[in-house]
Amino acid sequence: MRKRIRLIAYLLLAALATMALALFGAYQALVAVPAEYHAVVETEPKAMRQASDELLRQATALASDIRQQRDWEAWFTETQINGWLAVDLAENHADAMPDDMSDPRVAIGARGISLFCRVRRGATEIVFTLTVEPYLDEPNVLGLRFRKARAGLLPFPMGTIVEYVGKAARDLELQVTWRQADGDPVALITIPAMLDDEGRTLRVDRIEVGEGELYVAGGGNNR
Repeated sequence: MRKRIRLIAYLLLAALATMALALFGAYQALVAVPAEYHAVVETEPKAMRQASDELLRQATALASDIRQQRDWEAWFTETQINGWLAVDLAENHADAMPDDMSDPRVAIGARGISLFCRVRRGATEIVFTLTVEPYLDEPNVLGLRFRKARAGLLPFPMGTIVEYVGKAARDLELQVTWRQADGDPVALITIPAMLDDEGRTLRVDRIEVGEGELYVAGGGNNR
């Protein structure tokens, strides 16, 4: 009888130890910082500011071309975008982000864009990653294929991402429809063609991603 009780006690202790190790492993994976995020967040502040200034100059020139209804194109590099996120967004548009989110960054590859952000939950800080493949379904219809979502190193429910994107589109009064591609959710977002009451229009013809850069091109017509 005593041997049986002792055996049961050992089994219970082993089960508790296994559960504790599993929970500890899950917590470690949750708070782990992805290597890709390390690579884009640890950049010299001076270089970040210079990259931010480059992006702002390009954006200003692009806005001028669009207003004047010219054909336009622009390349934005991963470095420029991360510089803007680290400097201009943080210094001049901090209220655009929720209080519990910080240090957003991107990594651009041939198959898509990984979006990173730190999120604080109580005393725990987690790096969220969302990998998106952008493409143009047709002129002015942006396709976003959501390939992967993670909290730390753990998978994150894609349904939550779909709900968040849908709400953001409604808040911005953008038309969005959904489809599936090999199990991945795909958002089709219509970019408004009319810019203003003066009849100026916006046409987006190309969106491409390559290693470290994003290319967009289009045009416009005065009516």
